[in-house]
Amino acid sequence: HVQLVESGGGLVQAGDSLRLSCAASGRTFGNYNMAWFRQAPGKEREFVAAITWGGGRTDYADSAKGRFTISRHNAKNTLYLQMNSLKPEDTAVYYCAGRSGTAYYRGPEYEDEYDYWGQGTQVTVSS
Repeated sequence: HVQLVESGGGLVQAGDSLRLSCAASGRTFGNYNMAWFRQAPGKEREFVAAITWGGGRTDYADSAKGRFTISRHNAKNTLYLQMNSLKPEDTAVYYCAGRSGTAYYRGPEYEDEYDYWGQGTQVTVSS
């Protein structure tokens, strides 16, 4: 079992950068595939990026490719999302999610792949 706590959100201007962190409790973080999702006001939650337990594979939504980088530090039980060139449409609550096991049933972009979720951190990008 793992608990996830996001941090690093805030109010920034278009073109700025932010790095989100997700701190995980427990000793099994290194066994979890992890991901970032986001939910904008009035919209459904959507996939942003995912990383496998060892960091050997990363996946990105088209909206994140080239601007966002997902990474993890297993010794620190922490997941990161570096976000560059932020746009107003990136405004959302960002959630980290984790799943035990190394294989996906359908794919990393599906919410139901993940067993654990954080409470979210707000990112607001002004134009």
